[in-house]
Amino acid sequence: MSETEKNKLEEGPQHYRLHGAPDNANLVVRMLLEELGAAYDVIPVDRRTSAQKTDAYRRLNPQGLIPVLECPGQDAPVFETGAILLLLSERHQSFAPSTSASGRGRFLKWLFFLSNTLHSDLRISFKPHRYLSGDRDSAAFSEGLKKRISHSFQLLEQELAVSEGPFLLGSQLTCLDFYAAACARWAQIYGTAGRWPLEDYPCLMQLLQRLESRPAIQKACELERIEGAPFTRPVQVSLAQEF
Repeated sequence: MSETEKNKLEEGPQHYRLHGAPDNANLVVRMLLEELGAAYDVIPVDRRTSAQKTDAYRRLNPQGLIPVLECPGQDAPVFETGAILLLLSERHQSFAPSTSASGRGRFLKWLFFLSNTLHSDLRISFKPHRYLSGDRDSAAFSEGLKKRISHSFQLLEQELAVSEGPFLLGSQLTCLDFYAAACARWAQIYGTAGRWPLEDYPCLMQLLQRLESRPAIQKACELERIEGAPFTRPVQVSLAQEF
C-alpha cells in the first residue's frame, strides 16, 4: 500500500455502499465488513421485482447480478464476490495474507477456486434450465454438476485436513472461510437440498461451527434475515423477506 493510500485510509472511516438482497452473495461481503468493523450502508435490491435487471442496476453491474460494492476512492462500482473480498482485504490489510507472505499464493488460488469453480457451479445448479435449450439433457447436466460440486467440497475438506485447520489457511482466519461457509450453506438449501450432507465433511463442519460462534458473523447473518445456525443447520430465507 502506498503512502497516499495509507493516508486516505487514516483520514477517516471508509463508508461503503453494499447492494444486495437477503442471503445472496452479499452475505459473504457483509460477513467480511462486519469482521472488519467497517462502516457501510446496504442498498436493498428487490428480487421480487427483478430490480437487479433494471437499467439503473445494470449501470452498477452490467451482468445484472448481486452483489455490488460502491467503494470510496474507486472509479467504478465493484462486482464479482471474489473481487470485492480481495479489494476489501487489501484496503484494510486484514483477513488475507500480505502480498509478500508465503501463503499469498495459496490464498489466491483458493479464492479464485471458490469464486470461479464452486460458487459458479452452485449458481448454475440452482437454476439449470437457464443454461439448457431443452429438457432432453437436463438430468445428465444436473448429475454432472452434482459430481463437480461434490468434488469441490472434497477438495476443501482435504485442504482443511492438510492445513490442520481450523481454517483453510491453517491458523489464520481469512475471507476464504466466509466464502466457503456461504457456499456450504447454499449447497444445503437452494435447489440441491440433501446432496452434500455435512457429516461427510468433518473438517468443514468444524470450520462452520467455529464461524457460527463469532459475534460478527452472527450479526451479519441476523442482518441478512438468516435465523438459527446459518451453516450447520441452515434454513432458507423467504424471497418475501427484504432488508
